[in-house]
Amino acid sequence: MKKTLFTAAILFSLTACKEKKKEQDVSTTEVQTEKVTSISFEMTPKSGSEVSGTVTFTEEKDGQVMMMAYLSGLTPGEHAIHLHESADCSSEDGKSTGGHWNPTFEPHGAWGSAEGFHRGDIGNFTADESGNATVHFMTDLWSLGGDDETTNIIGKAVIVHEGTDDLISQPSGAAGARVSCTGIIQ
Repeated sequence: MKKTLFTAAILFSLTACKEKKKEQDVSTTEVQTEKVTSISFEMTPKSGSEVSGTVTFTEEKDGQVMMMAYLSGLTPGEHAIHLHESADCSSEDGKSTGGHWNPTFEPHGAWGSAEGFHRGDIGNFTADESGNATVHFMTDLWSLGGDDETTNIIGKAVIVHEGTDDLISQPSGAAGARVSCTGIIQ
């Protein structure tokens, strides 16, 4: 009788473990079907500046890409931020990144402008009196990978400029020196 109860207890325990495993597998599968990709990078000072920080790109399951940048070491006031053509931040002045990323061959301008804008024309942001800033940007015109070169930002660079983008001057907005850089690589 003891042997039968012991065997029944083991079988019950194994069945319960098996059912628990099934529950775990289902929840794991649900998480895996939600496509959210996130990549983060450290910004490197350029042009003799002390501008640093982090930038994170997150591709949401609805296809939107969100950029969050946290920056420090800036002069107080407005600065421009853009995506540039190449993830190469090797030069001291940041010019190894090339010009603004412009896969659709539009004129430079304000994001969303009817007159046109580069896919890298993020715009201006304001640093506080301590030289800190947070930049939040979201668009469905970017992607983190894929074959569409008009949306794929992998292989591009984030550049923070010393000055403000006037949103008019061609081809770059006359935003001044490149004071911080990071490549967007996977």
